[in-house]
Amino acid sequence: MACQILIGKVDQIPKGEARTFDVNGLHIAVYHTHSGEVFATQPDCPHRGGPLADGLIGGTTILCPLHDRSFDLRTGKNLSGDCTDIRAYPVILRQDGGIALQIDLETSCNTQQKAQA
Repeated sequence: MACQILIGKVDQIPKGEARTFDVNGLHIAVYHTHSGEVFATQPDCPHRGGPLADGLIGGTTILCPLHDRSFDLRTGKNLSGDCTDIRAYPVILRQDGGIALQIDLETSCNTQQKAQA
């Protein structure tokens, strides 16, 4: 079951930075690009577990702070060619500045505040 979960407000994340949110036990990195776009991915780099929310954001790319692996924030695709892709989550930036995450975890949908579509 897919649902939208309101996880916070965009003003919690300065442009060009990211934060990690806990969604019912699932950690998700949320990025606010310099252009104002918002993306969400798994929080750890598959190469050596680097914290992606601490990486450098360039356009729609995140660069892992440990070993410079890069990923496309839109798709999760590994752009370095030497490790696996990351999971990217659909995000909706609401008019009121709310960040709604589209997620397929039924337990999250039942226990977290559901975003109004």
